[in-house]
Amino acid sequence: MWRLYEKKTLIKTLRKIPLYVLKHYELWKQIVVLEGPQGLRLIKGFHDEALKGEWDGYRSSRLTKAWRVIYKVEQAVLEVYVMDVNHHDYR
Repeated sequence: MWRLYEKKTLIKTLRKIPLYVLKHYELWKQIVVLEGPQGLRLIKGFHDEALKGEWDGYRSSRLTKAWRVIYKVEQAVLEVYVMDVNHHDYR
């Protein structure tokens, strides 16, 4: 099993997001804790991918078409750090 840590400020963000997105996030967390990030890659809908540039070293998973969760993986100790859940801007 993996440990999942959420950034302190994320709690405030989660209070403001729509309920359907929060439900997807809860499902995402369950998969990560049980299977780890590799479990996300088995489900195409999450569209899990590595980020580049300023977010190099982090990963992004799709919760819905417009919402993403950004996280970082520490393989050596089986830990996942969730940094943000945000509305993806397509501009």
